[in-house]
Amino acid sequence: MKFFLDNYYKNGQLLNNHYEILKLIGSGSFGMVYLCRDVRENEIRVVKQLRTSKRIKKDGLHLFTNEISILKKMNHPNLPKLYNSFSLKKNYFYVMNYIEADNIDDQIFSHNKTFNEEESLSTFSKLLKMVDYLHNQHIYHQDLRIPNIMLKESEPFLIDFGLAKDMSKTWQNQRGEVEKMKQQDYYDLGDILLFLLYTTYSTRNKKALPWTEELTLEQETVYLLKRLLGIEKRYDTTSEIKADFKKALQACRKQN
Repeated sequence: MKFFLDNYYKNGQLLNNHYEILKLIGSGSFGMVYLCRDVRENEIRVVKQLRTSKRIKKDGLHLFTNEISILKKMNHPNLPKLYNSFSLKKNYFYVMNYIEADNIDDQIFSHNKTFNEEESLSTFSKLLKMVDYLHNQHIYHQDLRIPNIMLKESEPFLIDFGLAKDMSKTWQNQRGEVEKMKQQDYYDLGDILLFLLYTTYSTRNKKALPWTEELTLEQETVYLLKRLLGIEKRYDTTSEIKADFKKALQACRKQN
């Protein structure tokens, strides 16, 4: 039986005679992420490497190449930009732009950042526009979580497309599956919105209560959340969500 150890590249090493490693900035179950300098363009880039232990499994390599193909399709200022992909000594890499920001998870738990109702709705709206852009290309993220959202001066950037699905070639034959994926992204958006709203909540009761009782929100925001989370009739389109979002934002601003 063969055991594969993941190869970490060291600071100062040059990948593909192109990218000088400055430091390792992330390490997950799927891959390692390096902050690099593009020595040809003198620009800072992010290079992601597939773990050796994942490479030897067909599904691991497939997910990695699938992520690359999805990144190639995207052209949006708040989504990753793919610059290059290559292999080196049987290791696989791709290169993206660098976003100099912390993810929302770190900002909340390490820096005590909070979002009031209007700020939460504003961030939600920007995320919704990104999801709408993706869905129009038949791409479904499937992993919308606060660790996968970078926040730079109140501007969110969506990252990590490792679990994303490109249904552009099969959506007509798999409408049921596509609908499930769409609803998963909608649900995750609702979950993110609810999470942001909870950042200003301070526990007063020892007994846990439903969010509808713990949070003091505008009626329109509650309705928006209930439909996103499937408590009320689910949304069919992002245009429906946008319409209810506008009502929630207007109600929120009237109170301020």
